[in-house]
Amino acid sequence: MKAKQDNEDIYKAIYEVVRSIPKGRVSSYGAVAQAIGLKSGARMVARAMSHNGKGERAFPAQRVVNSTGVLSGDNGRRQQLLEAEGVQVKDGKVVNFKAVFWDPLKEMEV
Repeated sequence: MKAKQDNEDIYKAIYEVVRSIPKGRVSSYGAVAQAIGLKSGARMVARAMSHNGKGERAFPAQRVVNSTGVLSGDNGRRQQLLEAEGVQVKDGKVVNFKAVFWDPLKEMEV
């Protein structure tokens, strides 16, 4: 039971960081993981993104991409959401990724 609670606490921390990413910006799975102290937790962040829901569990999962700006596993919906926020995406990759990248370690108090 403790492991499940630990994962829930980690997911809550992930969601808090992801909710902090401003519209028009993106971050990466690895950057979010580092922000909460998970040195190699990019996969856990990706898994957490698949649990998006409503209310307290709602978060802007479209703003988290891989370390090169690719929208991993996108069926087109994440691209639409990002483009509606002003992020340019071409062939499943964020255009000018470095310019719109939001680094939680630099941008927020963690």
